[in-house]
Amino acid sequence: MDRVNLPPRLARIAALVPQGANVADVGTDHGLLPVWLLQNGIAASAVATDIRPGPLSRAESIRRDLGIEAMRCILCDGLEGVSPRETDTVIIAGMGGENIAEILRKAPWTASETLLLLQPMSRPEALREALNESGIAICGEYLVMDSGRIYPVIAARGGEPAPCSPGELYIGRYELVSGEELFPAALAALIKKLDHAAAGLERSGREDDRFRLEHIRRIRLDLDDMRRKYDAERR
Repeated sequence: MDRVNLPPRLARIAALVPQGANVADVGTDHGLLPVWLLQNGIAASAVATDIRPGPLSRAESIRRDLGIEAMRCILCDGLEGVSPRETDTVIIAGMGGENIAEILRKAPWTASETLLLLQPMSRPEALREALNESGIAICGEYLVMDSGRIYPVIAARGGEPAPCSPGELYIGRYELVSGEELFPAALAALIKKLDHAAAGLERSGREDDRFRLEHIRRIRLDLDDMRRKYDAERR
């Protein structure tokens, strides 16, 4: 292997990494992203962490084979083995939103000037809510298509969070994400998913399902408002 190639999800994240960044890639798997960033002269250094010995061993092998010196591989849970002094850009991709939020909670130093590039595979609403509660401001929302599915990529830093409406917790802040080419498709897919969930809850007689149904309806109304606004802005 002379050079690594990135799948679309990781390529979208790589495009957001500042020149000369000191990167920590959490849950690095095979280490493709930090290796690519170093090979292409974007990152100055990289720490690759994973909780699983197998994938981390593969990342270490790739690092050695390519002669990359400015990368450390650390077997640890989340950011537990990473010093805030050695990184200014933290990447956490390919996990559920709740898992990403928990990793950040265990590393409170990430709520400072550290650039966070986060790519939740599920429950992005839980991650956005946790960022707001932790005093971390979302400064960018991006969408990428990979293997037929649309994924969000969130850029954030410590700061005063802007409030999110119920729908924005699920799709992203409108002023940040509505300019993305994939926004209409992502919005339609989310509405379809919520409608399916609501149909199931409507058939249930359980009290807690009734509250969940009301919550979904509030989100759905907010998303409808976004769709109307988006359509009006593009006439």
